[in-house]
Amino acid sequence: MMKHEPVMIPIATPKGTFNVWTQRCGDNPQKKLLLLHGGPGATHDYFESFDTWFADEDIEYIHYDQLGSKYSENPDDRSLWTIERFVDEVEQVRIALDLGPENFFLLGHSWGGILAMEYALAHQEALKGLIISNMMADCKAYQRYADEVLGPQMDQDALQRIRELEATGQYTSGEYEALLMPNHYEKHVLRKPVEQWPQCVVDSLGNVNNDLYVYMQGPSEFGISGVLATWDRSSDLKRITIPTLVIGAQYDTMDPKYMEWMSRQLPQGDYLYCPQGSHMAMWDDPETYHKGLLDFIGRVG
Repeated sequence: MMKHEPVMIPIATPKGTFNVWTQRCGDNPQKKLLLLHGGPGATHDYFESFDTWFADEDIEYIHYDQLGSKYSENPDDRSLWTIERFVDEVEQVRIALDLGPENFFLLGHSWGGILAMEYALAHQEALKGLIISNMMADCKAYQRYADEVLGPQMDQDALQRIRELEATGQYTSGEYEALLMPNHYEKHVLRKPVEQWPQCVVDSLGNVNNDLYVYMQGPSEFGISGVLATWDRSSDLKRITIPTLVIGAQYDTMDPKYMEWMSRQLPQGDYLYCPQGSHMAMWDDPETYHKGLLDFIGRVG
């Protein structure tokens, strides 16, 4: 798969014009897949799995760091961190890359899934297909799943101490991270010992824009408490009428049964279940994830 030289795309915002980083991989005028990373404020790096699984496929995929992420400019202005402005950013990227309904597939993972749903609700006439990866359509339901399902599964002494540290705002303490890694990250984010995590995943999570992340997502890894805390598009899924694939995973931070329910609300929805996967199912159930995605794009495209 040929990687093109990265291209910086200027994005007009209410606070001026800033550049975002993109890189095309491959060249296919009929099938172009734009990847929206999570966070908010993570980076595109963890999508490196596509470099392996899509290497011999006739699908062009496009890496992209959203505004505020490492490879793009960071205006450091919280007034720009709104869903609506990010949707407008994606639309400007689409236009700059000459993507349209004849070829444009959009994949959003985690926070990127929120952005992908919102983009489809605003601009689905520009899309050929949509992929919602590892993100529920209701952040309140996401919080309930964290509280009622994931929390009780955890070692309760560890959970109590995590809650005590959160209550005193010690989100960046060494003890907090040491408790989270074996009890949460290695069970629900990527189901491997952290020493075995791909470097690109370590880099992506290690380079998160913490101010952006905490402002929108909140500081806790158990659910959501930032400006996205009450976001809910569950009743609007029926308005997304283009072919849409919802990807859920057994060990995810997101409820896989809810993800399956989402697929049934979409007029042209399909569900891909990753039985060995967690939040980053592209890494811990890679064959199911990538082959299912390739099958969906092949059927639609």
